[in-house]
Amino acid sequence: MDTGDIATRLDERLAIEDYADVDASPNGLQVGPGDRSVDHVAVAVDAAVETIERASEAGADLLVTHHGLVWGSIERVTGTDYDRIAPLIEDDLALYVAHLPLDGHQELGNAAGVADLLELTDRRPFGSMGPEHIGQAGTLPDPRPVDDIAASLESSLDTGGQPVRLLDFGPDRVEDVAIVTGSGVDWLDEAAATDADLLVTGEGKQQVYHEAREAGVNVLLAGHYATETFGVRSLAALIEEWGPTTTFLDCPTGL
Repeated sequence: MDTGDIATRLDERLAIEDYADVDASPNGLQVGPGDRSVDHVAVAVDAAVETIERASEAGADLLVTHHGLVWGSIERVTGTDYDRIAPLIEDDLALYVAHLPLDGHQELGNAAGVADLLELTDRRPFGSMGPEHIGQAGTLPDPRPVDDIAASLESSLDTGGQPVRLLDFGPDRVEDVAIVTGSGVDWLDEAAATDADLLVTGEGKQQVYHEAREAGVNVLLAGHYATETFGVRSLAALIEEWGPTTTFLDCPTGL
């Protein structure tokens, strides 16, 4: 396979074009030629100097990440942009990025991974962003204490040693759960409107404390990185079905 083959397959599977008007990240192949032969693919949450160098050291031909290098546009390739792009070119390492499409994919996405961990049933898209969704909602098989869910996520996720934060302003026992990974507290209103008992996301903002309290919804802040390793891991498993070997580069930030 070459980079173009893999990029085309991922574009189609993740419905990349559907998110073109709502995502600041230009998803798809961000760096590299489409005709490069690919035997080894590295996957990581972030495209950063550390993950790029580790992908090169692992002998990868392609790096697939959730957070890419471009947010809107690049006017000059200097500073941090140069430090990240230069080794990709020097080491002939291509970069493929899937941001919001990988958050919202109902089977392969980050929210779907958290839903798998919680064993949610009756799943449905959640987290409206224009006509698309970037999360997932569902129902626990049996109501669980919210403290138990927090402890379960803390023990299961790669939080970099940081605790899962719980804003326990909703029911003591949780049945309906909404998930938007990463920075998802802006969807608290949607969680409340859909009668969710709990919103699971990565990181919070100051105002979410009062908003959650006033809405009567529990909020779990489980870490931006920790909630967003699921998607790239799913892509690694998918890519291996196509032939290339894969490596997951774990670089927890604790944030």
